[in-house]
Amino acid sequence: MTPFDVVVLAGGAARRLGGVDKPGVTVGGRTLLDRVLGACRGAGRTVVVGGRRATVRPVVWAREEPPGSGPLPALAAGVRHVEADTVVVLSGDLPFLRDGGVRQLAGALADGDAEGVLSVDPDGRDQPLVAAYRTEPLRRELALLATEHGNLTGLPLRLLVRELRLLRIPSAPLASFDCDTWEDIATARAAIREHGNVLDEWITAVKDELGIDLDVDTGVLLDLARDAAHGVARPAAPLTTFLAGYAAATAAGNGPEAVSQAVADAARRASALAARWAAEADGATGRAAGSDGPGDGSDVPGDGGTGPGNGGTGGGTGRR
Repeated sequence: MTPFDVVVLAGGAARRLGGVDKPGVTVGGRTLLDRVLGACRGAGRTVVVGGRRATVRPVVWAREEPPGSGPLPALAAGVRHVEADTVVVLSGDLPFLRDGGVRQLAGALADGDAEGVLSVDPDGRDQPLVAAYRTEPLRRELALLATEHGNLTGLPLRLLVRELRLLRIPSAPLASFDCDTWEDIATARAAIREHGNVLDEWITAVKDELGIDLDVDTGVLLDLARDAAHGVARPAAPLTTFLAGYAAATAAGNGPEAVSQAVADAARRASALAARWAAEADGATGRAAGSDGPGDGSDVPGDGGTGPGNGGTGGGTGRR
């Protein structure tokens, strides 16, 4: 994968949100900015243009002059800190962006001779703030626009992108969905709680909150929790998955792949243990019901057969 940096534009007045700090609005318990940063794990350097705030990932901070002067001054301020030949440019209000989408943009640019790759939303609109650019052509055009207009304040993004040789690719569903209004925020908050999304959203949120950069096979862990709950007792489910995680943590020094494998191994072994536990419980139930298991009159100690304590050669009277 070609190295790339990221510039996130996280300033602006958010007038349609009543002037609230939009990147700080939460969706699914995480700020919009942190959700975007979560999609930038593959970047060599992430630059955020806007007011400083706490973030779940370390970033380089930049600020346009004057603050609030528009996307082009903000982009110019961010690009000054870029070191890679490719830069992915994102707005700070994309709740459904994923790291795969960011990598796709950078990869599409690396595969051709275009100077930029724009996402195109489902309505066919260009998204210049969900895009990848070659760093030097981007700097060149920003400098030319500043010279032509005296400065970049208030200039629209279309003046920049129309001067670049571009490739356009369709964005994944919702990847370019941005939150400009409170209605957009409500839509995003509802979408992450839908049945098909909620577990992935929750696991991603927890990993970011705890600073865990690890791909987890949630299916394996859910199967383990189910086996422990059904085979042992319901409270065993969270405790068992915790112990599987603790076992995996011992492999942390060997890298993320070793940890992922350790999670799978621990889950497999613990699930097998839960199955044996359940089988023993089923056997005990069968004996109590008079099934054909041990203790039902077969040749075991204490019955009427040949073992000790029966009516044969051992002590005791046995059953007749």
